[in-house]
Amino acid sequence: MRKSLMLLLSLIFIASALLAGCGSSGNGGNQAPANEGQGTANNGNAGTGTETSNEPFEITIRHTQVGESKKFRLAMLEDVVKQTEAAVPGLTVKLDAVDSEVNRKEKLRGEMAAGKPPEIFDVFGSPDAELYAKEGLMLDLTPIIEELGIKDKFTTLDPFTHDGKVYGLPIGGSIEGFFYNKEYFEQKGLQVPKTLGELEQIAEKIKADGKIPFAQASKDAWIPLMTTNNLWSYYAGPEITYGFKTGATKWTDESMVKAIAKHQEWVQKDYYKKGELGFEYADMRNQIITGEAMMMMDGSWANSVFRDPEQAGDMVGKIGYFNMPPLNEGDPVIVMQDANNGYGFSSAVAEDPRKLAAVKEFIKNMWTEEMQLRGLKEDGVLPAMKMDLEQMKTASDDPLMQDIFKGVSEIGTSFPAFDALVQADVNTALSMGIQQIIGEEIKPEQMLENVQAAQDAANAVE
Repeated sequence: MRKSLMLLLSLIFIASALLAGCGSSGNGGNQAPANEGQGTANNGNAGTGTETSNEPFEITIRHTQVGESKKFRLAMLEDVVKQTEAAVPGLTVKLDAVDSEVNRKEKLRGEMAAGKPPEIFDVFGSPDAELYAKEGLMLDLTPIIEELGIKDKFTTLDPFTHDGKVYGLPIGGSIEGFFYNKEYFEQKGLQVPKTLGELEQIAEKIKADGKIPFAQASKDAWIPLMTTNNLWSYYAGPEITYGFKTGATKWTDESMVKAIAKHQEWVQKDYYKKGELGFEYADMRNQIITGEAMMMMDGSWANSVFRDPEQAGDMVGKIGYFNMPPLNEGDPVIVMQDANNGYGFSSAVAEDPRKLAAVKEFIKNMWTEEMQLRGLKEDGVLPAMKMDLEQMKTASDDPLMQDIFKGVSEIGTSFPAFDALVQADVNTALSMGIQQIIGEEIKPEQMLENVQAAQDAANAVE
């Protein structure tokens, strides 16, 4: 068994232990088997329609559209499923909903290690899809997207590409920045900050007013790491993250220490609500919806919550958005921008012409300009397929969406999220480390030494 598959097995135990500590659990699945190490050279017959039997058959789609905040995306998926079932004789699609973190860090890893992923599944492109593709567990989509004429219509397929072949498709794009209570800012005479120092001045004024400067929930470490990742991209430069996996750069770099120290400083200055390590993602959004907190670092996808009266109530129309500002006024604005989350497909599908036809039909229905625009209008998800910025602006006249479009236009340098550039066990070490930083159990220097040790170990086995 190859090293990467052994890594998968070890990650299951690590992730299971972490998730158990958070009270999370996955539920079992009964998906079609895949042969371990199965190649995909026979994928060229994708969608040829060689099987015309009307006998019933089933495929499973593992998705993560769970909860009120993802209801619009779920509705889109359900519509695509209906289209696909209607076009493929005998097909029934089973939707398997699993929390995103549970799917990524526990359930899908276990299924991949056993060689039995669902036919279609939510997956991160880098590094997850690459690891699974190396083991022959993911379907090569190259011939399908070439036949459908969409291969060159994506903003990027890099996260899902391995050895020149495409093994997944991004469902949407995103940027990360601050949502803020626009009404409160206007009442207090506050302006969108142009520097990080101005952002801190605003935080001090909000705290002095008896409010929480930044909404935050850190039970799942990826949430506070949005702030950390953006901070170190300013202090150390976004290019530093690209070098961790190659050994060209080190987590222990002095600029990285400054970035982590800044995050810990914000915790120590009470810019976040006490007890954030116990708060769930939804709790963070509720802090700003209820007026308890005035700003919140999150992905652009969160706009759908603040535009929905059922979720945001009276706060609809009162929330704005701005990018994290640079250290110095006039410096380029550096923003996390990527398209790393999407769907992958089991390589075992290639063995069944009817399932292969179903997969092709699903792709044909899901990745269209119509669906991309619908995702933008209804769910506020930036397109993963190429679209002119002016066309995006016309898709929604909502003020919050216009703020996000403005944020996109201001980007001087963009970078992918850190977890697209480092190995999974490094991500685990970083996640543990930032929670220790927030809990003030460790100093930035020691935290980064621990992460670098995990990085060295991960690099040694590749």
